[in-house]
Amino acid sequence: MAEWEGKSRGTVSGYKVFIFLINHAGINVAYLLLVFVSLYYFLFSRQQTSAIYRYFRTRRQQSRLQSLINTYRNYFVFGQTIIDKVAITAGLAHKYTYEFDGIDHIRQLAKNNSAGILISAHVGNFEVSQHFMGEFDKQIHLVTTDEEQRAIKSYLASIMAKPKTGFIVVKDDLSHVFEINRVIGEKGIICFTGDRFVGGTKTLTADLLGQPARFPAGPFLISSRLSTPVLFVYVMRERRKHYHLYARKAVFDHRDAKSLLQAYTQSIEQILTKYPLQWFNYYDFWKA
Repeated sequence: MAEWEGKSRGTVSGYKVFIFLINHAGINVAYLLLVFVSLYYFLFSRQQTSAIYRYFRTRRQQSRLQSLINTYRNYFVFGQTIIDKVAITAGLAHKYTYEFDGIDHIRQLAKNNSAGILISAHVGNFEVSQHFMGEFDKQIHLVTTDEEQRAIKSYLASIMAKPKTGFIVVKDDLSHVFEINRVIGEKGIICFTGDRFVGGTKTLTADLLGQPARFPAGPFLISSRLSTPVLFVYVMRERRKHYHLYARKAVFDHRDAKSLLQAYTQSIEQILTKYPLQWFNYYDFWKA
């Protein structure tokens, strides 16, 4: 897969299986199943495996053996984040612990009489953050290009007591732009994932881990032109069902999208230095 196609693997049926397993056998048993599921994807998802292998081999400059081992570990950790999202959504948030690092920046956005912008990435497990942030006066609206996941998000929302995150799906007819403008006009909070785009959309180029890569222009053009704080936010998985939320103010030149993008790539590099296994872009990100 030369570039991301706007879809990720996963079905509602698969999520239902995990919810059944979690409810009747426990989270740790679900993790045990991942040993085999991760091996299946490692062996038979050749394009995805190749992309992650190259990430470890060329971007992290690891040996061939270590790159292979970490490619499998990457699948396993990714599976854990999915199980955690399902378990937390199903009412088992008390089984996890959480560490806040800069959440006051997000809470301040929720209190401000202005719009707020969060920019995250496909690292860690940002979607579980809503269950640990407390009750905000403003709902966070996540802009996503992942078409296939709409049914999954709808299903997860149906089993939640009170959904705290709204979703705006990027569409070919650009109707999502009007929805984004509506939320901003109502002084809500928009969250972009700034590391994926679909073919035909405008992009910006910046170095990430020593190699140029393309990023969607929209999040950075919009965010850089608004007179509102911009935060980089990541939720990273740690051991023993522990999550660590990072929220940092973006420092950039106003109305300079490339300046904001450069600050963004630097923040991702810092996060991946600490959590190298949690890079979850399963395609040729750098088009090697």
